[in-house]
Amino acid sequence: MSIMHIVQQFLFAAIAGFAVFLFGKKIMYIRKNILLGRDEDYSDNPSLRWKNVFLLAFGQKKMFRNPLVALMHLIIYAGFIIINIEVLEIFLDGLLGTHRLFAAPLGGFYVFLINAFEVLAVAVLSVCIIFLCRRNIIKLKRFVSKDLDGWPRSDANYILITEIILMMLFLTMNASDTLLQTRGYGHYAGHNTGHFLFSQILHPLLRSMSNQYLALLERTCWWLHIVGIFAFLNYLPYSKHLHILLAFPNAYYARLWPEGKMRNMPSVQKEVLYAMQPELAPADAAAPSKFGAKDIFDLSWRNLLDAYSCTECGRCTGACPANITGKLLSPRKIMMSVRDRAEEAGKNIQKNGSFRNDGKNLLSYISAEELRACTSCNACVEECPVSISPLEIILEMRRALVMEDSNAPQEWNAMFSNTENNFAPWKFAPDERDAWAHD
Repeated sequence: MSIMHIVQQFLFAAIAGFAVFLFGKKIMYIRKNILLGRDEDYSDNPSLRWKNVFLLAFGQKKMFRNPLVALMHLIIYAGFIIINIEVLEIFLDGLLGTHRLFAAPLGGFYVFLINAFEVLAVAVLSVCIIFLCRRNIIKLKRFVSKDLDGWPRSDANYILITEIILMMLFLTMNASDTLLQTRGYGHYAGHNTGHFLFSQILHPLLRSMSNQYLALLERTCWWLHIVGIFAFLNYLPYSKHLHILLAFPNAYYARLWPEGKMRNMPSVQKEVLYAMQPELAPADAAAPSKFGAKDIFDLSWRNLLDAYSCTECGRCTGACPANITGKLLSPRKIMMSVRDRAEEAGKNIQKNGSFRNDGKNLLSYISAEELRACTSCNACVEECPVSISPLEIILEMRRALVMEDSNAPQEWNAMFSNTENNFAPWKFAPDERDAWAHD
């Protein structure tokens, strides 16, 4: 083995190790941020939870409400999963200094696999172009919302462009490789895979190149492809495309209680019970320490996992009746704001060793007007393809506004007062409630 090959192996191992280290470090940081939330138990009914993983995460069940878009998304998803099997060969080739390690042992099946990968690569490339057009030329309403102004809009485009480049590198690498095989050049002569389905279309463009330049092109595409995948791996945790990984735990820890059910605070229920039946109150009954959520520490870890799993697709906002009628509320923006606050709190802890009061909370990111606009209809939860619940966060924040800060509109306060005094939202004494029927 030449010195050049040894240097390449060492360089590849160093790049791979560094990429995996950086990715692992960021994932652990995100995990710590998620665990800043309150503890909750989601260990019940594991069989149903695994069913959710296969239906919602693998099967993308909710996406198929729009079959055409779902099919295109499935192509990208399948391409991401299946084509990366091919990355295993590239990875081992880089570490071991080999070339097309699996070609000889797999024989004809290897050619079938690469052809299948090329079909997927062309499909992924085509769908990415279509998705770029939907975002930047057709400009679907949910993709031009002000929620996505700045980095989030660019993020989606960067990912799609990166996927296109990676697929083109894969096809060009295969085209130059098979052409060098037919010419019997260098170590390429030791393989006889034949021409692959789509990459052979590029042969007429490459035939005029000399063997040396063609080998340089193949190696350049090989390096850019694998380094691009390492870069993509480390870009994921900073991107909305983190849902590629978090969709699976998010589906597993999906809420199994009936749709639309709102969870009451046991402490509040007890307070009401003790007010109506004081004899049931224990002598040492302590008042609840906190109502609702003012900051991410008051939300559950499940809410924070939701925030990091958000795909920013906007289906929740597109279905929200408050948003449709022009109100400020956007469930997508709620999830993005919770994630931003979690990131800010995580950096605060990382810098200071523990959280140091920065004078901010969730209301620094989400206004009372947004929270009050919610009708609690559950449309956002129903639409989300990865089982996120913006409604749960909205309800917890509204509880804090009303019960901690006494911050509620005049109409709400009148309703609360009537409910407290008259046991109904209306300003009628209980014994006068049937007076309307007298005449």
